[in-house]
Amino acid sequence: MDISTIVFAIIGLLVGGGIAYFVTVIGTKSKCSALLSKAEQEAEVIKKNKLLEVKEKFLNKKNELEKEVAQRNQKIQQIENKLKQRELQISQRHEDLQKQRAEANTIRENLNQQLALLDKRHEELDKLIQEERIQLETLSGLSAEEAKNHLIESLKDEAKSQAQSYISEIIDDAKLTANKEAKRIVIQTIQRVATETAIENSVTVFHIENDEVKGRIIGREGRNIRALEAATGVEIVVDDTPEAIVISAFDPIRREIARLALHQLVTDGRIHPARIEEVVAKVRKQVEEEVVETGKRTTIDLGIHGLHPELIRIIGKMKYRSSYGQNLLQHARETANLCAVMASELGLNPKTAKRAGLLHDIGKVPDEEPELPHAIFGMKLAEKFKEKPDVCNAIGAHHDEIEMTSLLAPIVQICDAISGARPGARREVVEAYIKRLNDLEQLAMSYPGVTKTYAIQAGRELRVIVGADKIDDKATEELSGQIAKKIQDEMTYPGQVKITVIRETRAVSFAR
Repeated sequence: MDISTIVFAIIGLLVGGGIAYFVTVIGTKSKCSALLSKAEQEAEVIKKNKLLEVKEKFLNKKNELEKEVAQRNQKIQQIENKLKQRELQISQRHEDLQKQRAEANTIRENLNQQLALLDKRHEELDKLIQEERIQLETLSGLSAEEAKNHLIESLKDEAKSQAQSYISEIIDDAKLTANKEAKRIVIQTIQRVATETAIENSVTVFHIENDEVKGRIIGREGRNIRALEAATGVEIVVDDTPEAIVISAFDPIRREIARLALHQLVTDGRIHPARIEEVVAKVRKQVEEEVVETGKRTTIDLGIHGLHPELIRIIGKMKYRSSYGQNLLQHARETANLCAVMASELGLNPKTAKRAGLLHDIGKVPDEEPELPHAIFGMKLAEKFKEKPDVCNAIGAHHDEIEMTSLLAPIVQICDAISGARPGARREVVEAYIKRLNDLEQLAMSYPGVTKTYAIQAGRELRVIVGADKIDDKATEELSGQIAKKIQDEMTYPGQVKITVIRETRAVSFAR
C-alpha cells in the first residue's frame, strides 16, 4: 500500500468518528431534554398531590380542633350551670341559717329569763331551809352537824349488822352447794368419757395355716426358733395346739416385733438364722415408724397441735406400755378428755388442759431408765421440748412431787386419779410382775460386756447375751454364777431362775 491510501484511510476514519460523535451528542441532548420535561411533569404531579394531601390533613385537623373546642365549650357550659345551681343552693342555705340563728337567739333569751327566775326561787328556798334548820336546832337542842353525825353512826351500825348477816348466809349457802357442785362436775365428766377395762395379757397367739409350718419355724435341731428368740427376746411356745404358736413376753413391743417377723418369714417361706436376723431388724424399724404414726394419729384425734416430734414419738410408745395392766396410751387419752371436760366446766382453757392430760405420763416411757420419779422426769422432758410452764407444772405435780402453781395441775391430778382408780381400770398383779421382770433384766445389764438381756418363761429364765470380743468362755461361766448369786441376794421371786449366758463368735467375710 502507498502512503496516499493510508492518509485517505486515516482521514476517512477521523471524518467518520467526528460524524458519529456529532450524531451521539445530538441524540444525548434530545434524550436529556425529554427526560427533563418528563421529570418536570412528574414533579408537578407530585407537587399537586402533596398539596392536596396537606390541604386534606389541614381540613381534618381543623375539624378535630373544632370538635374539641365544641366539647370544651359544652363542658364549660355544664360547669357554669352547676355553679349557678350551687350558688342558688348556698344562698338558700344561707337564708335558712339566718332564720335558725334568729330562732336560736329567741330561745336563748327565753332560757336566760327562766334561769333568772330559777335563781331567784333557789335563793328563796335556801332562805326557807335555813329558817327551818334554825327552828329544828332550837327544838332538838342539837346542831345540824351533830344531828348529821348521829344519823351517820346509826346508819353505819345498821348497815354492818345487815352486811354481817348477808355474808353469813352467803358462806353457809356456799358450803352447802360447793360439795354438791364439785360432785356434779366430777360425775358429769366421768359420764361423758368412754372407759375401757384393763386386760392382763402377756402372750400373743400367732395363727398358722397347718402344722407343717411349725417344723420349718423350729428348724433343724431347733436352730431357727433359737435364733428368733435370741433376736427378739421373747419365748416362743410350740406345743400340740393345732394351727397356733404362742409368743410370750412381758414387753408388748417385743411381742409385736416377734409376731410381725414370724408373719413375714412364714409368708416369704425362707426361714433360716441369717434371714431371721434380717427380718427382725427390718420389722424393728417398721415398729419404730408405727410408733411415730400412732403418736401423730393420737394428737390429730385429740386436736392437739404444735408438739415436738420427740414428744409425738414418746406418745406413740405409750401404745406398747401398760400401767398396772391399763394401756398407757388409752389412759393418757382418757385423762386428756377428762381434763378437757373438767376445764370447760370450770371456765378454763380446755385445749391446754387436754395437752397436759395427754403428756402427764410421758416419764413412764423413757429410752433409758432414769433415777427420777416419772412425774419429775416427764416434766423435765416437757421443759426440754419447750412446753408452756403451766403444762410442765401440771405434769410434774400430778403426784405431789412438786408444788402446784396453777389451776391446771389439780385438774390433771384429779383426772389421772379418776382414770386409774375407777373399777376395772388397773390390775396391780400385772404391774408387779412386769416390774420384777424389768428389774431382772436391768440387774443383768449392769455387768460389763453384756449387750442384751431377755427375761422369759414368766421370769423363770434369764437369757444374757454377751459380746464375744469382750468376754471369753471362762468369764462367761463366771458371769452366769455372779448373776445368779446377785439375784438370790437382791430379789424376791417364786421358784428358781435359770440364767443362760450366750456367747456367740461370728466370722464374716465377703466374696467379691
